[in-house]
Amino acid sequence: MAQKRRKRQVLKKRLFTKNRLVILNEDTFEEIFSLRLTLMNVFVVASLGAVIIITVTTYIIAFTPLREYIPGYASTKLKRDATELALKSDSLYIALRNNDAYIKSVQKVLTGDLDYAKFNKDSIVAANTAEPESLVLSPSEEEMQLRAQVALEDKYNLFEQATAKVGVVFFPPVTGPITEKYDAGKKHFATDIALARDTPIKAVLNGTVIFADWTPSTGNVIILRHNNGFISVYKHAATLTKTQGDNVRTGEVIALAGSSGSESTGVHLHFELWKDGYAIDPEQFIQFN
Repeated sequence: MAQKRRKRQVLKKRLFTKNRLVILNEDTFEEIFSLRLTLMNVFVVASLGAVIIITVTTYIIAFTPLREYIPGYASTKLKRDATELALKSDSLYIALRNNDAYIKSVQKVLTGDLDYAKFNKDSIVAANTAEPESLVLSPSEEEMQLRAQVALEDKYNLFEQATAKVGVVFFPPVTGPITEKYDAGKKHFATDIALARDTPIKAVLNGTVIFADWTPSTGNVIILRHNNGFISVYKHAATLTKTQGDNVRTGEVIALAGSSGSESTGVHLHFELWKDGYAIDPEQFIQFN
């Protein structure tokens, strides 16, 4: 115990023993500067200096732009650019996913798998539609009188302007005998027209080619997207004269008739017409004979 006490006393004496730091002129030995120090003072001053340096460095890194010049820290502009690129990549991913879904729907139409996208109204695959209830609507006596009055007024209306009854007029893609009609009950969502080989097949409306390629079952197929939600499909062609992305005009030749594909039974055109994702009977709009 006594030895430990002596050691503590010696250590305390060393820490608090006053020393004098003197700076002399080398030539004249004149005292320029002197300072009385103890080891404890030196330790305290060094500790405070270290704390101040750490505090200032932390502040610079956290709250000033100078941290950009410190290796390992990214600049604000770099972070902003990275954020913008991340947002753009998300947008591109969503657009790519939608395009993939659309292409898969087109492929299902080509293969005849119409059960693929019944839930998707935006696809070109027909959805299940409920048959409307048969209702017998008979006009009342007041309605009949109103109709007669309106008809009488319109009869002598000199300023009546004629309006078009049809908003879209389709150009026949081909003319020829129909070998198989549109039949939704048999899932035949097209009209088949018998043709001579290499008969020109023409676009029914102005539009853009969204698909033009060969498929194993339906052979050479070309699909056009038109305004007002219409899509026209031409299958079993011998050759295609347009490629994907081309803009075509009404009546422009887009393919030549043939009998390509494993499902073809002869030289003919398998023509489909779609509106807002639903198959419609082409003969309601086009005269093929």
